[in-house]
Amino acid sequence: MSITSFSFPTPIRFGAGARKLVAAHLQEQGLKRPLIVTDRALGALPVLAEFQSHLSGLDVAVFSGVFGNPTCSQVMDGAAAYKAHQADCIIGFGGGAALDVAKVVGIAATHEGDILEYVWDHPQVRPISAPLPYFVALPTTSGTGSEVGRSSVVSENDTHLKRVVFSPKILARMVFADPELTLGLPAHVTAATGMDALTHNIESYLSPAYHPLCDGIALEGTRIAAAALHTAVKAPGNVQARSDMMMSSMMGAIAFQKDLGAVHSCAHALGAVCDLHHGLANALMIDTVLAWNHEVVPAKFDELAHVCGVAGGGKAFVPWLKALKTSIGITGGLAAHGVKEDHIARLVQIAQADICHQTNPRPCTSADFERLFRQAM
Repeated sequence: MSITSFSFPTPIRFGAGARKLVAAHLQEQGLKRPLIVTDRALGALPVLAEFQSHLSGLDVAVFSGVFGNPTCSQVMDGAAAYKAHQADCIIGFGGGAALDVAKVVGIAATHEGDILEYVWDHPQVRPISAPLPYFVALPTTSGTGSEVGRSSVVSENDTHLKRVVFSPKILARMVFADPELTLGLPAHVTAATGMDALTHNIESYLSPAYHPLCDGIALEGTRIAAAALHTAVKAPGNVQARSDMMMSSMMGAIAFQKDLGAVHSCAHALGAVCDLHHGLANALMIDTVLAWNHEVVPAKFDELAHVCGVAGGGKAFVPWLKALKTSIGITGGLAAHGVKEDHIARLVQIAQADICHQTNPRPCTSADFERLFRQAM
């Protein structure tokens, strides 16, 4: 597989072996002291050591303090590590959590105050006024597409509510998208992150916002994931399937600048209340919410069924999606994954306050969210 270079929306080196280009790229920028921001699990795995073996000539430090759904304190700890190393650039290495932290460590390292003061809806939001450290991103999962996103989602330490820092200034200066970095992912992580990518593409397409460019990307991203996800889970060494899922993940993240929908509002609530993995939370809610949405945009479901090769038109799309989930090992409802009846009131409250459902195909009331959560139990 050759490495392809393109810019959309940021420069990308895509293909097996792309990770080996990082050192030369940073040296071309005159950079010498990168801080790798990664998660606790990856920090202990051979995949990180193997990547570091390609960084000869650089003085590298590692911050591996990211775990679970990323929190504001993890960002501040990463900023402290950046300063302690006297770093001159940041390498984000990991899944969505690590990359979301890596994208804003540079803000916290070069600006005053807590990272929460830079979230878009803070009442006295601070501007990102100083130059940010040079940042490159290497995704090791195919789900969030955070490597190409201009937002970072981090949770409040105490409430676990997800907050968003949004600015084109936090875009990676270069993405090295290497599907070989995903070969060691366990099947359940491949499945959950793959459903995240698929959800991004589907919800972006279903959003009523006007953005035909994103519609085209979302449909193609859906088609690619639909064809590749089962193989990526069941034949984890298949580099082509891994490559396809990595591309679909990036496409979903690009497409959702059109915005998302109620599946994500539910998933954000499940992450805050029950600490569910974001991709798994999307997977547990998607068929329930899409069955409800089908009534108002049946033509769009026909198109989704068409690109996924689903016989029977739009009415068959949600049953096909359920079957896909089962085939990749995602079974059971919310209750099977630790969600309890007494969680529902808080889940509804957080989902209703979440911004994503404002671009759902049909309006969502608190009563709607309560019904959807109960149906998904």
